[in-house]
Amino acid sequence: MRYVDVVSTTKKISRIGLGTWQFGSREWGYGSSYAQTDAALIVRRALELGVTLFDTAEMYAFGRSERILGDALAEAAGAAGAAFIATKIFPVLPVAPVVEQRAIASANRLGVRTIDLYQVHQPNPVVRDRTTMRGMASLRRVGLVDEVGVSNYSLERWRAAEEALGSRVLSNQVQYSLVRRQPERDLIPFARREGRLIIAYSPLAQGLLSGRYDVTNRPTGAVRRANPLFLTENLARLAPLLDVLREVAVAHGVTVPQIALAWVVHHPNVVAIPGASSVAQLESNAAAADITLTDDEYDALTSAAENFSPLTGPASWAAMAAERVGRP
Repeated sequence: MRYVDVVSTTKKISRIGLGTWQFGSREWGYGSSYAQTDAALIVRRALELGVTLFDTAEMYAFGRSERILGDALAEAAGAAGAAFIATKIFPVLPVAPVVEQRAIASANRLGVRTIDLYQVHQPNPVVRDRTTMRGMASLRRVGLVDEVGVSNYSLERWRAAEEALGSRVLSNQVQYSLVRRQPERDLIPFARREGRLIIAYSPLAQGLLSGRYDVTNRPTGAVRRANPLFLTENLARLAPLLDVLREVAVAHGVTVPQIALAWVVHHPNVVAIPGASSVAQLESNAAAADITLTDDEYDALTSAAENFSPLTGPASWAAMAAERVGRP
């Protein structure tokens, strides 16, 4: 496992972490046994492999993800001390007293005295960050929160949050993958320039970049079926990018999703938090941290990604409606 070396933090942050949205969430269809047994096994194995970054949120299964993660880390005993635990407040009313109260609730569910990274899940369109960050500053002063982060923030709002906090906002958690490259415009350059982190969620685009799906094998789960990237037309358009991923994977003797993850964390200020449905998938994801792409490989993947032009907007909605009608 490799760790972030461009930002100084109290604990090491692994380049590949573990996203736990699926812990306790029914929409992924993993079943109750996953939450009761598999999740704990995945967390334990992650710690054994040197994974330190674990990301959750109070909104994931309405607090259940935090509880499952906290219990799993507690069961891992001594190894859990290395865990860098990140969670998020859902900013319905993110005024200072509410921020403080919600952090206490999350810490209790996680079973920790200090939340290593406390993030604002998304920008509130009405409540600005001044009062939110006042709450964050109070939490830092009493030691309940170590680092502050945001999620789904524009660069302008990220900077405003830092100004309101009066110190660094360590990270911005955003969608980033070969098929979602918007953070390259300004967020990643800012992170590199200022010594901040981008935490890439959905780095495999919900499995689109796993190589499992194509026009003859579309996903059946509700989450992916609601994603227009999995339209038959978009899967056809994705084929050239998958071909390049396969070529690079063969050259390294690894898998397609491992190369897709290696591309994401090729940037020194980017870490990724893929989920895992099994211990085997966790092991595969973690191994991607040790893959070093050549400049030519990175450029070839980036070029193929630039040429991927999926149906979006009204065209994608119409296509999804048509596919639902035609589905048996």
